Amino acid sequence: MLPRAHRLTAGGDFRRATREGRRAGCTTLVVHLLVTPGTDPARVGFVVSKAVGNAVTRNRVQRRLRHLAREHLASLPGSAVLVVRALPPAAVASYAELGADLDRCLGRVSA
Repeated sequence: MLPRAHRLTAGGDFRRATREGRRAGCTTLVVHLLVTPGTDPARVGFVVSKAVGNAVTRNRVQRRLRHLAREHLASLPGSAVLVVRALPPAAVASYAELGADLDRCLGRVSA
């Protein structure tokens, strides 16, 4: 579970990150990263649409992504907003595949 201070919940923040942030995509997900000046902690949000699968599948994908993103919180720049959007192939991807795709995408948007 992500600590409350690191959760992205406001719709406006999701919109702003996806429209103004840097974007990188892989086979299973798309990552949007918006770095803003300030001292707020990094926040992470997830978008897992019905195209990914039924509720059980979507929740499993979101739990996996949440756990993987928690490991990257320390490496995110201060006051960053990260939105991770799962694509339909994420439903059948293993935990290791999701982790590799997240690492690859974060490396591209952080550079």
